[in-house]
Amino acid sequence: MALLLEASATHNLIAKSTVDEVWERHIIDSAQLLRFAEPSRSWLDIGAGAGLPGIVIAILDPGPVTLLEPRRLRVEFLASVIDRLALANVTLVQGKTTVLTTKYRHITARAVASASELLTMSRHLSRPETVWVLPKGRNAQKELDEVRGAWQGSIRLEPSLTDPDASILLASGIRPRGRR
Repeated sequence: MALLLEASATHNLIAKSTVDEVWERHIIDSAQLLRFAEPSRSWLDIGAGAGLPGIVIAILDPGPVTLLEPRRLRVEFLASVIDRLALANVTLVQGKTTVLTTKYRHITARAVASASELLTMSRHLSRPETVWVLPKGRNAQKELDEVRGAWQGSIRLEPSLTDPDASILLASGIRPRGRR
């Protein structure tokens, strides 16, 4: 947590309005995603930025975690955190989803794009059993409706443990609507 707060002063990693509630708003909020995952299975965190939720997941679960981040300064920050915390289960990749070919068991992203856009950009990184675990805010129901309009599969919202107005969108077995 100290590494995040220290770097946020110069790298704008988290909103200044959330600094006083970093534990609940960022750390616990990230950790809660593990309740929807199988332990020690692979994770991809798209747009890893501040390491939320990817670094938190890597600390709590020994399974492999890939952090994907396109911005060089944030990659440098994440590399320093991985090194300082000796996180041997983390792979850091600079780029967008198009640079990856590995298939992941869990895919997450926080404040990167809409859920439907995330499914589109990462579907090639999924297997039939892949679960997207996507924290969403006040517009979660709208995003769920958009996803259901474009995608088929098991798609639902679960309540957030840290914010009564937020939800976590879970999607698995997805495929575009209109295709078999």
